Amino acid sequence: MNSLTRILIAISLILFPLVAISTAATEKATFAGGCFWCMEAPFDKLPGVVSVTPGYSGGQLKNPTYEQVSAGGTGHAESVQIVFDPSKTSYSKLLDIYWHNIDPTVTDRQFCDTGSQYRSAIFYYGEEQRRTALQSKAALERNKPFKGPVVTEITAASEFYPAEEYHQHYYKKNPIRYNYYRTSCGRDRRLKELWGASTGH
Repeated sequence: MNSLTRILIAISLILFPLVAISTAATEKATFAGGCFWCMEAPFDKLPGVVSVTPGYSGGQLKNPTYEQVSAGGTGHAESVQIVFDPSKTSYSKLLDIYWHNIDPTVTDRQFCDTGSQYRSAIFYYGEEQRRTALQSKAALERNKPFKGPVVTEITAASEFYPAEEYHQHYYKKNPIRYNYYRTSCGRDRRLKELWGASTGH
């Protein structure tokens, strides 16, 4: 073994634990809030968020396609899965952003989109996330700036399936169509009605 090989092995032994620690330090959160194009952008901007992936959660069919989910019947909801660094942002912060970007007063729809595939839902990973989500929902019920009840479901996460590539970062790839959709669907208007100045995207 030559000296260069020994040096490379030594470097890899040093770096590998650091990579493992970095990977282990991240957590996942999955939220459904209607059109996943519109749920990606608010989290993408947050420090500590590693990635935001639009996809499908909460259904029975394996490897569903967009056409199958959007037609209804698979049980899935359009969702976003967030990988985040809890040392830089908390799950509670993600929940706060989530609430302010959905209409939690309606069942099986969000804005102009109707059907269970557009329901609002928090899919939790583990007991700590479940408890935090329930506490967040209870606090919202006590302090909400609107009259309607909070009907967003809180349920254990199941298999998450990433959506097709053309859905990933749609708001960046197609900003004109994205903004037209938000406006025509009444999303921003309704969010302002619910949350006032505290809404944002």
